[in-house]
Amino acid sequence: MTDIKRFLPLFKLRIAVLITFSAIVGSIAAGNIPFDKMIILIVATMMASMGAAALNHYFDRDIDILMCRTSKRPIATGAVKTPVLVLLAGIVLLIVSFLVSTLALNYLVSLHLFLGAFVYAVIYTVWLKRRSWFNIIIGGLAGSFAVLAGGASAAPFLCMPPILLAVVMFFWTPSHFWSFAIVHKEEYRKAGVPMLPVLISDKRTSVYILINTVFLVLSSLIPTMLGYLGLFYLVSALGIGLFFITRNIQLVANPSKDMAWKNFKASMVYLAVLFSALIIDVLV
Repeated sequence: MTDIKRFLPLFKLRIAVLITFSAIVGSIAAGNIPFDKMIILIVATMMASMGAAALNHYFDRDIDILMCRTSKRPIATGAVKTPVLVLLAGIVLLIVSFLVSTLALNYLVSLHLFLGAFVYAVIYTVWLKRRSWFNIIIGGLAGSFAVLAGGASAAPFLCMPPILLAVVMFFWTPSHFWSFAIVHKEEYRKAGVPMLPVLISDKRTSVYILINTVFLVLSSLIPTMLGYLGLFYLVSALGIGLFFITRNIQLVANPSKDMAWKNFKASMVYLAVLFSALIIDVLV
């Protein structure tokens, strides 16, 4: 049991749960699906996310040892003696996920899961992470594809509600991660990763976060404006949106690590409340 716990960080289970929750919300927004297919969607999405996470650990193994936040990961500590096995495990998880989603759901679910994993493991981790501050903006599409995969499980074609939620996820990621990056700026600088706070001041970064969050909140209102969601969702989106914007304004006024961490936690609360409101609005 202890050995299993040592290797679990390879699969970033907390992120996998968030990605899977996003897929579930996408499926509910598109039209509820049978319980058995929902279970398959959950399993396939978890495997795809875990596979992409394993690839991320493999490709980042050289810089993980440079940052305190990642220095305890299994490859960095030497708990995994053969890193290529992590690469193989990630590939196997992805292949099984794509096969399961194609055979038990439909090819569009499989395509979106593949694109999400590809964006995270290749576009973000291998290509952009060490080259451009756009890394997290483009990398955030991984979460958007999870929403689209969920939508495709209920409606095997591109339908508007999941697309609108995918846009929300796209705008959510920079506000979420740039706050995190302010807290860990020195570690990213040491590892040579050009996260936005490494390149510009925390003050300017906080302004960019606020601007992005305004677009995030506006995008969250579009599903109601177009008639896809009701009053409960609208009131919830406005309320939690104002809360998040207020946190952002506080960060602009005081761009400290402590306030950035509060903003980071507020981003998690924002997404949880918004998606929960959508589920209640659709199902109740």
